[in-house]
Amino acid sequence: MSGILDGKRILITGVLMESSIAFHTAKVAQEQGAEVILTAFPRPTLTERIAKKLPKPATVFELDVTDDEHLARVEETVRKELGGLDGVVHSIGFAPQDALGGNFLHTPFESVSTAMHVSAFSLKSLTMACLPLMEQGGSVVGLTFDAQFAWPQYDWMGPAKAALEATSRYLARDLGKHNVRCNLVSAGPIGSMAAKSIPGFGELAKVWDERSPLAWDMADPEPAGRGVVALLSDFFPKTTGEIIHVDGGVHIMGA
Repeated sequence: MSGILDGKRILITGVLMESSIAFHTAKVAQEQGAEVILTAFPRPTLTERIAKKLPKPATVFELDVTDDEHLARVEETVRKELGGLDGVVHSIGFAPQDALGGNFLHTPFESVSTAMHVSAFSLKSLTMACLPLMEQGGSVVGLTFDAQFAWPQYDWMGPAKAALEATSRYLARDLGKHNVRCNLVSAGPIGSMAAKSIPGFGELAKVWDERSPLAWDMADPEPAGRGVVALLSDFFPKTTGEIIHVDGGVHIMGA
């Protein structure tokens, strides 16, 4: 039986743990017929070890999305491995510890700047590095955490995700002429490495225990991965600049 990504070549960032959305995106993408290449930073050996748990082998190469030299090497590296790309997954986010955990009013600009560069501007940087490889068009999919709200403990990652969401819309506007779509999946909380780095993450996660219309399992990243794969496929050929919620329905709930 053919899959919805048969023949697609997909670059996926952010595979750090088997419990991550990025890992499950790569797993489902391979199961649906895609060839996958992974990027890693700061420890490629960690991603290489996790990649062995995927259904099929996947090449891993080092990519720091804040390093122009790394970005300049993307086209050559991927072209040699896959010939080109049909999709890109941006699963990258980072904020220094003093930008999280209830320190919003006291975070220095240097830490805010780092959060914005790594978590938001990198969507543009990565997309532009990959654009020459998407000669027939393609799909860029990023991961956000609903930036409409001020979440407990999330602090400056909230504005960073708001910037990511705005960046995705502007990329969608400017890349339509290249037949490149740019969308985001807004996932509920997952017990990933990124989540574990947020002090007091359990307080944020309790929101889902109390308000999610559909039962939410923080230990199950696959629903979000499936959402990403759907947006990578040809089943959303005219959808761009959109944010698809895979959050159990929490985003619809009022008080």
